[in-house]
Amino acid sequence: MIAIGIFSLVLASIYSSWTAILRASKAGLDVAASVQRSRIAIRMLEDSLGSAQSYAATLPYYFFLAQNGSEASLSFVARLSKSFPRSGKFGDLDVRRLYFSVERGPEGSPQLVLRQSALLMEPDIDEKQHPIVLVKNVKAFELQFWDTNRNPPDWVDEWKEAKTNQLPKLVMITLKVADDPRSRNAQEEISRIINLPAMTVQRIWQMPQQAQQPRQPGQPGVLPGQPGGLPPGQVRPSGR
Repeated sequence: MIAIGIFSLVLASIYSSWTAILRASKAGLDVAASVQRSRIAIRMLEDSLGSAQSYAATLPYYFFLAQNGSEASLSFVARLSKSFPRSGKFGDLDVRRLYFSVERGPEGSPQLVLRQSALLMEPDIDEKQHPIVLVKNVKAFELQFWDTNRNPPDWVDEWKEAKTNQLPKLVMITLKVADDPRSRNAQEEISRIINLPAMTVQRIWQMPQQAQQPRQPGQPGVLPGQPGGLPPGQVRPSGR
């Protein structure tokens, strides 16, 4: 009886130690996975923002919008590489609009998701219902923009496209992530300052024929896809 009792105590001790090891291993793997997903998300933001595009003549299609807060979001147009997630779905349509947003997940915890669509099109049903989940348990997704119009230049929390009509020079992104949905504080915080090498393509660069041929009184304005500002179906007479 004494031997059986000692053996039972040994088994209980081994079981307790083994379960503790398994819990610690799972917690470590979850933390490593969360950190890795956060870094991948930041890298994806860096790559896409570095390829952002904007054209002044068709600015309504290339607008740059950002919003801070509990439901922060970021939307812009970029020319993406073939290795970008879900590029195979869009084929040769490399210029796409991206929608990064913080939304509530199935467990109620905020998560950073990505939707995308071809230019001039809205995200389809699959993108709306099944976006790419970049990071779970997001505690904060903060955006700041380098405003050169200030004196001296400084970071601002709001970028008004209607006021500036141009892409920001620098974007600072801060992503704070917790290890599990029940955590109140973020265990991981990543900040990056991303330089946007592109600038808004001006009308004169986008449609040089318009600059060479001044508009006559009463002549319609230039529309996208109509060289020289001629309305559809009209042919420019020879000698003019």
